[in-house]
Amino acid sequence: MDIFFLTFGLLVIVALAMAVGVIVQRKSMASSCGGLGAMGIDKVCDCDDPCEARRQRLAKERRWKENQIL
Repeated sequence: MDIFFLTFGLLVIVALAMAVGVIVQRKSMASSCGGLGAMGIDKVCDCDDPCEARRQRLAKERRWKENQIL
């Protein structure tokens, strides 16, 4: 049982150290494989003609970004 607690404690210490490292660097976590961009997909919805809900959401995002710039 002692080995379990030592192993669990070590795991917790390593996880906390990694979390502190991410917080201190102020960088968002990123994957090492490049995500969808590595597969040649520029966006989550890779269709030529997005659905109406997607078009509305994109228009809303554009308006929000335009208001943030001004």
